Amino acid sequence: MFFTVLPAAKSGVTAAIILGIGRAVGETMAVIMVAGNQAVLPDSIFSGVRTMTANIVMEMGYAADLHREALIGTAVVLFVFILLINLIFSIVKGGARA
Repeated sequence: MFFTVLPAAKSGVTAAIILGIGRAVGETMAVIMVAGNQAVLPDSIFSGVRTMTANIVMEMGYAADLHREALIGTAVVLFVFILLINLIFSIVKGGARA
């Protein structure tokens, strides 16, 4: 497997990584612009907000110690949410075929 499958798939895996990072950055920047990028609790549905992803992007450059740990914790929470959404989608999609 390591000598045949992985070398054959190397270009596809590399392209997937590059496209995934580009998509993540692009979507984050679009959400930052649309949501208003305000680090406050909203008081109405039309108030500006800052998403968790945008918060990580905007603050990781200067974060240190506990602040950095909080941002990493936010990333873990996002990862768990995405994992759960994908698992639920896979269950629903698999159930529809049966």
